[in-house]
Amino acid sequence: MMRIATFNLESFGLARRTNTCLETRLRVLRPQLERLDADILCLQEVNAQKPAGEPDRALLSLDRLIENTQYADYCSAHTVHPKEHRLSEKHNLVTLSRWPISDIEQVWHELVPASSHTLLTSDPAMVESRPQKWERPVLHCVITPPGSSPLHVINLHLRAPLAAPVPGQKQGSFSWASASAWAEGFYIAALKRNGQALEVRMLIDRLFNEDPDARIVVCGDFNATEREVPTKIIAACVEDTGNGELASRALVHIERGIPGSQRFSVLHHGARLMLDHIFISHALLPIYRSFEIQNELISDEVFGFANVAGNPESYHAPLVAVFAQHER
Repeated sequence: MMRIATFNLESFGLARRTNTCLETRLRVLRPQLERLDADILCLQEVNAQKPAGEPDRALLSLDRLIENTQYADYCSAHTVHPKEHRLSEKHNLVTLSRWPISDIEQVWHELVPASSHTLLTSDPAMVESRPQKWERPVLHCVITPPGSSPLHVINLHLRAPLAAPVPGQKQGSFSWASASAWAEGFYIAALKRNGQALEVRMLIDRLFNEDPDARIVVCGDFNATEREVPTKIIAACVEDTGNGELASRALVHIERGIPGSQRFSVLHHGARLMLDHIFISHALLPIYRSFEIQNELISDEVFGFANVAGNPESYHAPLVAVFAQHER
């Protein structure tokens, strides 16, 4: 069997955490990674640290997390800061693979330009429009398991639906000076999240243009449920496109096979939300076998942030899809 997993580690390796807290996080998160027993593992929110005396950052905390596990010898790929071309301090994407990664591509505004927007509520007022670029790129890796066709693994982390900053309108991290300013920030956040989703869909269609039978897995933290705009853009289901000729380009929501009461990857103020996803192309259906949401350990993120200092857990559940390596 081939196991493909995704897990948002929740700001793993944040610089301000103490070494003691890192050790606590290792003891909590390492068993979860080992339980996944993944052949391909897509991680989100992996922070990087500067080794002593070195100018560039490295994934030191991640190296600690996977040492003495099966993942220690895996091939790896990661995103880099789009402008600095080196690891970002926060929220890198990392893909680990049992098998060689033959091609690595980072996609950030290569397919979709940033939308321009003139801020309406900023203080002082602005008259020039600004490009609204999304913060994180998408990571596309080509992996070929032994005896199989190439597999396109797209690892993503879409922007959270939190209002983007507007100059002069923030009173605190989550406090705004006016409702209109908050609304404009929320609108900008939606522009970025939907724009990034569009770029993912255009990447998928580019792969289908090259090979109509492309084997594609899209996974990560979508920060959106199945019925929200970003998820619908990426999946491009036939009921949305209205064209049966495009049905083979739609992605399959394999999570639909999980009972609704168990279908959640995040708890938010008592609500069960499926914000993390693994979608696959139709070409993978012959070898698809099962899907797991390992959500037994997650706690409510709203109450956790309010009541637990330095919670070592992730507020996201890891997901794993299981495939046969070969068709029958």
